[in-house]
Amino acid sequence: MTDPTCHLYIVTGASRGLGRAIATQLAASGATVLGLSRQAPPAEFEQWTCNLADPLPVAVRLGVWLGAFEPGRFSAAVLINNAAMLADPRPLADVDLEELSATTRVGLEAPLLLSAAFLRATRGWTGQRRVLHISSGLGRRAMASQGPYCAVKAGLDHLARAQALEEAQQPNGAKVCSLAPGVVDTDMQIQLRGADPQGFPDRDAFVQMKTSGRLDSPSTAAGKVIAYLTRADFGANPVADVRDP
Repeated sequence: MTDPTCHLYIVTGASRGLGRAIATQLAASGATVLGLSRQAPPAEFEQWTCNLADPLPVAVRLGVWLGAFEPGRFSAAVLINNAAMLADPRPLADVDLEELSATTRVGLEAPLLLSAAFLRATRGWTGQRRVLHISSGLGRRAMASQGPYCAVKAGLDHLARAQALEEAQQPNGAKVCSLAPGVVDTDMQIQLRGADPQGFPDRDAFVQMKTSGRLDSPSTAAGKVIAYLTRADFGANPVADVRDP
């Protein structure tokens, strides 16, 4: 893409972990960054404190905010749907229903609504437009006691496929990709390693990944995600992995 100082990035889950690292690195490049998350805004970029478990008002606000810009204001505009919520790792029948509802709203309903608002509001913009969903290997490989997370990430993958088909029919259609970022040492990994092995039979695999040093730091993973996002062939494959050539 072109000069990053003319780029706009919207990043969900930008207050910690991978989202924070992505937003911070993008802001450091000179880009305009808007973060969306529940936590207090950091100093490096603008952030809205919001609850993506109630995504409709956030999507409406985003559409209004984007609509106030002139169509030629940015040479590139990117939505990064990174926010996710991990339900307690256990069989689906044992997951608290309120927790299950919040998990699916944050991980799948919010990206649907935010993507719709972003694509609608920027439809007449002249610059490049991209939508990046942060997916996971668990969207492509099932795991016991991870049903909600698997379902959310598989949903993002298939959403990206459908969006890519739609946008290919539009003038200056957005490029869309659902990207697995590798295994990242975030709070989610801590939650998985600390789960009850009786309810989560694969817990030891996550413990081994930590002890064997196979986890990327959020900063390292963010660099890989941004490198993929800025590739000239971004969106050629709507479901991808940072390790893809």
